[in-house]
Amino acid sequence: MKVDVLLGLQWGDEGKGKIVDVLTPKYEVVARFQGGPNAGHTLEFEGKKYVLRSVPSGIFQGNKINIIGNGVVLDPALFKGEIESLEASGHELTKRLLISKKAHLILPTHRLLDACYEAAKGDSKIGTTGKGIGPTYTDKISRNGLRVGDILHRFDEKYNAAKSKHLRILEQYGYDISALAEIEKEWFEGIAKLKEFTFIDSEHYINKAIKEDKMILAEGAQGTMLDIDFGSYPFVTSSNTIAAGACTGLGIAPKEVGEVFGIFKAYCTRVGSGPFPTELFDEVGDKLRKFGFEFGSVTGRPRRCGWIDLVALRYAIMVDGVTQLIMMKSDVLDTFETIKACVAYEIDGERVTEFPFEIDDNIKPIYIEMKGWQTDMTKMRNEEEFPQEFNDYVSFLEAELGVPIKIVSTGPDRDQTIVRK
Repeated sequence: MKVDVLLGLQWGDEGKGKIVDVLTPKYEVVARFQGGPNAGHTLEFEGKKYVLRSVPSGIFQGNKINIIGNGVVLDPALFKGEIESLEASGHELTKRLLISKKAHLILPTHRLLDACYEAAKGDSKIGTTGKGIGPTYTDKISRNGLRVGDILHRFDEKYNAAKSKHLRILEQYGYDISALAEIEKEWFEGIAKLKEFTFIDSEHYINKAIKEDKMILAEGAQGTMLDIDFGSYPFVTSSNTIAAGACTGLGIAPKEVGEVFGIFKAYCTRVGSGPFPTELFDEVGDKLRKFGFEFGSVTGRPRRCGWIDLVALRYAIMVDGVTQLIMMKSDVLDTFETIKACVAYEIDGERVTEFPFEIDDNIKPIYIEMKGWQTDMTKMRNEEEFPQEFNDYVSFLEAELGVPIKIVSTGPDRDQTIVRK
C-alpha cells in the first residue's frame, strides 16, 4: 500500500483535524510528520470538542496506531497537559501512541529565546506563537538539538549543555529569565510523562508497515502557504508543511506516497503577521470571522478573513501534487448574497496568475463574483440536497483548480461531512 498524505493548502486552520478523524476508519496507522504545539487541530463529535496539539488526529478512532514522527518538535510540558486532558475524557493512549526517537524536544529555554527574538524584531515581528518552535528547528538545523531518544542516553548532560548555550544568548540580549525555574519544573514533569510512552525508530516502523500492506495516513500541520521554502517567506513556520515534508518527516521514499488530500476553506483566513492579498477589513470580513468562529484553537487569536485566493491555491496544489480536494466551512457562506473569488493578481499594472516570489501590500486581487446560495447547509447529509448555486461554486472551483473536490464539510461535527460521487 501507498502512504496517503493529508495537509492544508492555505495559511493553516483549514480543518485538517476533523477530516483526519473522518478518514481514519480506513487506515491502520496515522502519523504526524511536522510542526509543533503551535498547530491546533480541533475535532467535534458526540457533543464534545477536542483540541489536539501534538497528538495525531486519528487517536479517537478505535485501536489505530498513532505516531508522532521525527519531523515533529515536541514540548513535554504541553504534551503532558494534552495527554492528561484526553485521558480524563476516557481515551487511554499509552498503547496506541508511539513517539519517534528522532523527534526534537522543545526546551524551556527555547520558549524564552522565541520571545526574546520576537521582541528584538520590533516592528518586523513574524507573529510567532511564542512556543519555542523556531528556536527548536534552528537548533535542529545547526546540529545542537536534543531529541526524544536522548532522554534514554546521558540526558542530564546533554540538557545542561544546551541550556548553557541558550542562557549565554539570552544574557547577551539582557532578557529576563526569571520565569525559567517554573517553566523547567513543568517541563521535567512532562519528561516523566513522556517516559510512559514507547519510543520507536519511526522510519523502520513505518516502512515495515508499508511492506505489510497496512493503510497509512500522514497528517500535516499548519498549511502549505506557511512552508519554510514555498510559503509567504519570511512570514512562515519553521518546517516543510508541503507533501514532500511527509518523506523527510517520517522517513519514507517519494515512491511510497499515494493520494494527496488537500484541504481548503471555502474562503480564506490567516493568523499572525504577513501578507494576505484577499484580506477584508470591512463588515464582510467581520461576518466571515463571526460565522466561521475564526479564532485560533491554540492561541485564541482572531483570524484575519478574506475571500478565497485561487492564485495561492493553484500554487499549493502544484507543489503538493494534490490528487483530491476537500472543501471546509462551506456553511459559513450560507447567508451571502454574493461570493467572490480571487482569480488573478494585479502587480504593477499587470495581470498575474502565477504566485510570485514575494507578495506584499501592493498586490491587488482580481475577483470574479458569483451568486450565493443563501441556504442553510448545516442539516444537509448528501450532495443531492445541495442548492444549484452551491454546485455552480464547486464546479467553478474544480475548473479553476484542475482537481476534483471529493469531500465537502457543512459544519464542525463529524457527521457534517459529505462525500461527493
